[in-house]
Formats: sequence, C-alpha cells, structure tokens
Amino acid sequence: MAVEIVLALLITLIVTALANPFYIRGMRSLQFGQQIREDGPTLHAVKAGTPTMGGVIFIPAALLVALAVSGTSPALYAAYLVVLGCGLIGFFDDFGKIARARSLGLKARSKLVGEVMITALLVLILYRFGLYSTELTVPFISYTFDLGLFYPVLLFLIISATSNSVNLTDGIDGLAAGASIIAFVAFMFIAYQAGLPEIMIFCAAIAGGCLGFLIFNVNPARLFMGDTGSLALGGALAVLAVLTKAELFLIIIGGIFVLEALSVIIQVVWFRLTGKRVLLMSPLHHHFEMKGWSEWRVVGAFWGLSIIFAVVGVLAYNR
Repeated sequence: MAVEIVLALLITLIVTALANPFYIRGMRSLQFGQQIREDGPTLHAVKAGTPTMGGVIFIPAALLVALAVSGTSPALYAAYLVVLGCGLIGFFDDFGKIARARSLGLKARSKLVGEVMITALLVLILYRFGLYSTELTVPFISYTFDLGLFYPVLLFLIISATSNSVNLTDGIDGLAAGASIIAFVAFMFIAYQAGLPEIMIFCAAIAGGCLGFLIFNVNPARLFMGDTGSLALGGALAVLAVLTKAELFLIIIGGIFVLEALSVIIQVVWFRLTGKRVLLMSPLHHHFEMKGWSEWRVVGAFWGLSIIFAVVGVLAYNR
C-alpha cells in the first residue's frame, strides 16, 4: 500500500508540474487573468492578470491518478461526486469573472443551489452503497450520538462551509495550497485508521496535485488556483471527513480554514453592530499583511498553525 500511495503522489505531482507551464502560456495568450478585489490590499494590485483557474489542471490529474492506482470503489464514487461538483461550481464562478472582467462571478444563490444538489446526490450514493451513517463522534471524549434526520443538513453545512472557507483562505500566494496539503496528509492517516486504503491513495493524489501546483503558486505566484481549485479542495476535505466519519474532527484538522472563515464573520457582524472593525482587514491573513508582515511570513506562520491543527486532529481521532 505504501508503494501505491507514493506512486499516486509522485505521478500527480510530476504531471501537474509539467502541465502547468503550458497552461500558463495558454492563459496568457488568451489574456485570461486574475481579477483583483478593489477593497483588497493595495500591494496585491501587481497580481492582476496572473493566470488563474489552475485547479483545472491539478484536480482532474489527481482524480485520474487516484482512479488508475486504486481502482473504483463506492467511497471514491462519493468523493469524486463532491470534488467534481464543487470544482464545477468554481469553474463557472471563475469563468464569469474572466468573461465580465470583474472580481465577482456566480451569485451566492446559484452556488447555494449547486451545493444543495451535491449534498442530495451524496446522500443518495452513501445510502445506495451502505455508507450512510448518521452517528457522530465528539473529538477527545469519543462520545457518539445519532443526528438522525438532521444528518443531511449537517452534510450540506460541511460541504458549503469547508469549500467556502478554503476559498477565503486562497487570498495570498501559497497559503491555501500548502494548508490543504497538510490537511490531506492528516486525512491520509485518518483513512489508514478507518481501514480505507483507496481513500489514502485519493488523499495522496490530491496532495501531489497541490504540490505540483504550489511550485507555481508560491510568492511571487505565476498561477492561481481560482475558485475551480479552492472549492474543489474544500469539497474534497468535506467528503473525506464524511467518509472517514471524522465530521467533527474536520473542525480541528482544518482549523486554519475555520479561523479564516470566522475572521470574516466576526468582522462583518461587528461592523454592522458597531460601525467599527475588529481586524484591519479580513480574512485573517490580510490583517497581518496590513500590519506589515510579508507574504512569506504570513504563509509560514499559517502553515505552522496548520501542522499543529493537523497533528492534534489526528491524535484526537486515534481510536
């Protein structure tokens, strides 16, 4: 099994790393580049026009390699559904931004409809193949309870919250890709404990794709993953938590994504209540940029936190 895991990671890494230069040249020739938020840090203005939608390279590569190395299984059917579904939402979002030359793509309600459809299909697949379980385990205390009819609602919240949290984190070179790699490695260990070898290979393939992408995404980035990549990665983490029955452990393993999302929520709510801001700018990584931290310093600190969260999450899951 170790050979298959290493093989999946290396093949996806190499394929992605080799394909990206051609993709970057193609996107530049089409003049398809990133649109920068007007309310973002002024230093990010130089990133305008950087090729985006890098997720269309490393996500399909990872899925095809995982399929080739491990073969099909009901768990992989569920994983592929969520990853491809979230990636498709991101693709239309990215394409809308490029076509309209603005930083806003799909409307929130359109994304919501897509996420509801993905959740419904996921429930059907899990039920069809006997993978549907409404029991949840509380981290650290191993207390288990049954959510019953409310479990599909939780699935929707996990998919929506995680995909959008990774998307919020993807606002600085290398941050989302690096943090995702750490989270996927953590889920690789959890899949091992859960006795799901095909999911271990899936995690390795996705991590390899992120590594191949990260080569071109570290500061100064030559390629952005776009919503195509960030929503797909968030969807992948969400479905991994469901398949390994680590739904609540995802909050710990993906702690850096949770902090980023909470920073936006707190900023918006506090501003509406008081007219004042808690942070200099949200999400959280922008706050530290505004305080004068370099991108490398912010990314290094956040990667370090991601490792801590991942280790704690895996240890908490240890049964």
